[in-house]
Amino acid sequence: MILHTLSAPPDSNAFRDCLAVVSSQDAVLLLGDAVYAALPGNPQLAPLLATGAAIHVLAEDALAAGVTEPREGVARSDMKGFVALTERYPRQMAWY
Repeated sequence: MILHTLSAPPDSNAFRDCLAVVSSQDAVLLLGDAVYAALPGNPQLAPLLATGAAIHVLAEDALAAGVTEPREGVARSDMKGFVALTERYPRQMAWY
């Protein structure tokens, strides 16, 4: 069980590398430039959703990027939610 914090843009190598290792028992928190993947119609999120991992977007970063309505299957998490994710997932991996 790993919490992947993904801040790389959806078209980056880091985003693709993250996809390659995420499992259905993991969670992914999109933050920084990665929040753009949560836009409706963005094709880069479909493979991430297909992993079966719990997908979250940091609400503050999403709002700053204009992602007001994330795609279905993506949960919004505020800073308290981020802390709760770190408590739930004992291991973390950051992707830049």
